[in-house]
Amino acid sequence: MTTTTDPASAGRIILADNLPVLRTMEGGSVQLIYVDPPFNTGRAQERTRMRVERDEAGDRTGFQGARYRTRILGRSSYDDRHPDYLAFLEPRLREAHRVLAPTGSLFLHIDYREAHYCKVLLDEIFGRASFMNEIIWAYDYGARSRSRWPAKHDTIFWYAKDPADYTFNFDEMDRIPYMAPGLAGKEKAARGKTPTDVWWHTIVSPTGGEKTGYPTQKPLGVLERIVKVHSNPGDTVLDFFAGSGTTGEAAALNGRSFIMVDSSPEAVRVMTERLASFAPQVTRTPERV
Repeated sequence: MTTTTDPASAGRIILADNLPVLRTMEGGSVQLIYVDPPFNTGRAQERTRMRVERDEAGDRTGFQGARYRTRILGRSSYDDRHPDYLAFLEPRLREAHRVLAPTGSLFLHIDYREAHYCKVLLDEIFGRASFMNEIIWAYDYGARSRSRWPAKHDTIFWYAKDPADYTFNFDEMDRIPYMAPGLAGKEKAARGKTPTDVWWHTIVSPTGGEKTGYPTQKPLGVLERIVKVHSNPGDTVLDFFAGSGTTGEAAALNGRSFIMVDSSPEAVRVMTERLASFAPQVTRTPERV
């Protein structure tokens, strides 16, 4: 695939099993890989897309007692059960290592059920020296258990192809507010601070404009942080569990090329609609990328 900074010709969406697609890709051809694979939760993941409109005779109550009517637009789901999860992931992660550029990075987004096993697998594939960070994405939304501490974070593992030479654009980091601005001083408080390995970021709002209705959609802000720091304009960004296409949007908005792969027709439909303004090429066969 020819790398270009022109968003109109930089995008590709592929409907296919990702493993055959990865095997057709040239080694060292992509600068950044982010993947958010199924979490192996042992159950079906479902999302209902709805429209909420102000209506005093509506079916739900919102902020300060306002009434709203909801209308179901559609539902999306997939089966998140994998009896041998690591056997499913391993060949895909080995191909990811092969297609990464020498200064490239892989980000694997997973939750607490499989994170520890995935790190051992990644250490084997990349080498322990290539492990750069365990990033914790923390959020505060949804139900709270009364029998254990509620799980309100995901894990994102960062591995560099070469731990001595990798892309890291420190000055491209977004800055965040100080938790105690009075202790930082006015100048520092106004500038904000750079993030640590714990990223506090809200989930995608169920009623916000960013919401696509696709299960497990991740926030654009999280992906833009990764794209801007760990790649350069004109680079190619790959996501082979692409889902709703957040990675593709983050890449295109920041002048990167993108390759999005997913085996779900619903995911490809959502991505095609979401990324339409970038005129991506949509294919349905694992031809050489």
